[in-house]
Amino acid sequence: MVADILQRSENYKAGCQPIGFLDDDPKLAGKAILHLPVLGSIASIEKHDFDEVIVAIGNNETRMKIFDSLRARRVKFANALHPHGSLSPSAELGKGVMVCAGTVVNPVSFVGDNVILNTGCTIDHHNRIGAHAHIAPGVHLGGEVEIGEGALVGIGATVLPGCVIGAWAIVGAGAVVTKDIPAYATAVGVPARIIKHTLCD
Repeated sequence: MVADILQRSENYKAGCQPIGFLDDDPKLAGKAILHLPVLGSIASIEKHDFDEVIVAIGNNETRMKIFDSLRARRVKFANALHPHGSLSPSAELGKGVMVCAGTVVNPVSFVGDNVILNTGCTIDHHNRIGAHAHIAPGVHLGGEVEIGEGALVGIGATVLPGCVIGAWAIVGAGAVVTKDIPAYATAVGVPARIIKHTLCD
């Protein structure tokens, strides 16, 4: 999906083009995806001539670890912005952000580094989305919602205005969040109820 977004973008027409994938699965080495070659493992990144990268992995924890590892090596990060998304001029995006088709980001919202805004999600005004979070397809966030670092809001979920989803929390598909969800909790249902809470140091 990231490759498809980059190939559709206006930057592509201007000469800013994806050159390939890095993947640690040896079975993919030398193969092509969307006409782009798999160039080798992530560890081989210095062997390639590139300007920027984006970490195209769905799992939030894995994506964070790779992003942080590459940032420590002073790698620069691109954003993948689908031409059929809508970004308010007053919205602010971090680095390495993926914005899929049909996504709407409304005024004065902030999206942190390495975030996935998946297909058709809506981010209303004055939202704050922490680094490494994933807002899944069809999610609707009301105004002044806060999503913590690494949180996952599942497909088709709705978060009512002013609610806070804590760091690394999970909101199940189709849930309706009517009150705050604490960090490391899993909440499901309509209205969303907590079914699991993992304590972390």
